[in-house]
Amino acid sequence: QVQLVESGGGLVQPGESLRLSCAASGSIFSSNPMGWYRQAPGKQRELVASITTAGSTKYADSAKGRFTISRDNAKNTVYLQMNSLKPEDTAVYYCYIDRGMGYLFYYWGQGTQVTVSS
Repeated sequence: QVQLVESGGGLVQPGESLRLSCAASGSIFSSNPMGWYRQAPGKQRELVASITTAGSTKYADSAKGRFTISRDNAKNTVYLQMNSLKPEDTAVYYCYIDRGMGYLFYYWGQGTQVTVSS
């Protein structure tokens, strides 16, 4: 059974930073791509960033230049460093593991709330 546990969310002011962490159990972690989605109220879940097992990264246009995804295979953890946060970044952030069978078969964390407000 694979479990993902996110942490690091919270309430910050515009321009501030947060680092999200996602700790995974099970040996699947190091052999699969991972990433972060987010879902704002009334909106569809959207991909924020992803990282392959080799460390190649992709970002949503809204995240480029501000967010950095990384992974530590020794700690079974993936991170999302978010800088220069904006109110439009407010959402629940979910980490996932891509099992290679499509979106519907991803493993998901429970989500962590990020609120950016003055």
